[in-house]
Amino acid sequence: MAFDPAAGQIFRANDWVTPQGAAFRDIIDPADLSVVGRIVQASPALAEDMARDALAAQREWKRVDAKTRARLMHDLANEIAKADMHDVARLMVLEMGKPYPEAVGELLNVAPAFRYFAEMARDDAGKVAGTTQTGSFQFARYEPYGVSVHIMPFNFPILLMCWTMAASLAAGNACIIKPAEATSLCTLAFMEHFRKVLPPGLVSCLTGGADVAQALIRSRNTHAIAFTGSVKSGRAVAMASAELFKPAIIEAGGNDAMIISEHAPLDVAVPGATMAAFHLSGQICTSSERFFVHEKVHDEFVERLAGMARKLRIGHGLEETEIGPLVSEAARAKVIRLVAEAREQGAKIVCGGRVPPGRNVGWFYEPTILTGCTPQMTVMRDEIFGPVAAICKVASFEEALALANDSDFGLGASVFTTDLKEAMQAAETLEAGMVWVNNPLIDNDALPFGGWKMSGLGRELGRQGLDAFRRSKMVVIDHEPAVQDWWYPYPKEWFYKGKGRV
Repeated sequence: MAFDPAAGQIFRANDWVTPQGAAFRDIIDPADLSVVGRIVQASPALAEDMARDALAAQREWKRVDAKTRARLMHDLANEIAKADMHDVARLMVLEMGKPYPEAVGELLNVAPAFRYFAEMARDDAGKVAGTTQTGSFQFARYEPYGVSVHIMPFNFPILLMCWTMAASLAAGNACIIKPAEATSLCTLAFMEHFRKVLPPGLVSCLTGGADVAQALIRSRNTHAIAFTGSVKSGRAVAMASAELFKPAIIEAGGNDAMIISEHAPLDVAVPGATMAAFHLSGQICTSSERFFVHEKVHDEFVERLAGMARKLRIGHGLEETEIGPLVSEAARAKVIRLVAEAREQGAKIVCGGRVPPGRNVGWFYEPTILTGCTPQMTVMRDEIFGPVAAICKVASFEEALALANDSDFGLGASVFTTDLKEAMQAAETLEAGMVWVNNPLIDNDALPFGGWKMSGLGRELGRQGLDAFRRSKMVVIDHEPAVQDWWYPYPKEWFYKGKGRV
């Protein structure tokens, strides 16, 4: 069966099926509010059935030798790399508003993650330790947990899913995907690649709300959790996982800082800041939202940033545009509220700060620059998740570092400077899981991705990303069996020899 966005399907046993008696929800294009498809609102009982199926498939997968498993993952990467990305990218645009070039760009970054983890898992399956005694072989081996649950966000629905899926599959687990409701259709369509390469049941996709996610977390047939989303939802996932002692990777967003030093190369910093602030309408967990700009370059930086922001084209993601809509009415309402509060607290709108003229249908909002911001403003404390750059003028690089660290969040932080001392000082001082100097938002499959503080727990990508989906087992094999000198019975001389005793 082929995937049909209008049919209300889930992905189970390498096929798209409509569960009997299922409830459905329409998916709305945030740019024009048209219906683009519908998804199943799955029940907790169905979640439990699929968890059992996944565990049965995993029991076979974990027996596959590392070389064969790596080959299948390379086959999967080849299948993804050669595929026509158009249909999945188009669905992504229609569901959440992402401009089409960004949707294609996301998909083009998926295959390398599978290649990386295929070789990582094959290269390292344990550790041989120096023995504590002769005639003994002592080592640790790494084994899969069983079934991993992947609870995904709407902003990068395929790439972030594959970051953790690739590590989990390489480690020997089965994967159940619970996509964001807003991007369930493109996620389901992407399942075609797993269907072509992997055994039935090893990857499945179940749509629905928070009750489905909680059912998957609490199932006895699931064993590890990967989550990306809001702090509120991340806290709920972490608490449910902790109750059952299930390991969980929690990526819960941020309020990332960008520092513009007096030594910043403005020809690079301005376009870099424009992308970091407004890419995907600011709906990226690592978007730069708080800007600390040195007073010597503040006015020029603001003027040039506003000039670029005003030139960004706003429209439907299938048009020639850089700025699409926000994902929902609630998302735009939050941005409108934060900008209004900033104005009431003394900030000045340099550009934007409104719904674009002529775009009254859909959840559009202009790229917005605020100046005169102070560290205690709400817009500088809360995650904005919209196209807003809040700028605070600072007198020194040290002040900028201190203000950047004065946050409950610690996902990423960016710096623009040509001063090597400042670059090194930023790398050593900033309290964040990622620090970018002169190149914001870049990632690397071989380096860990994740945050500090309220931005989350655990890491995706890199060796830490693989280790998140496997557990260790210590093994001691005495190949020269012998009675040990510390076994029973204890020698008489070992006992206490005080008065009245032996």
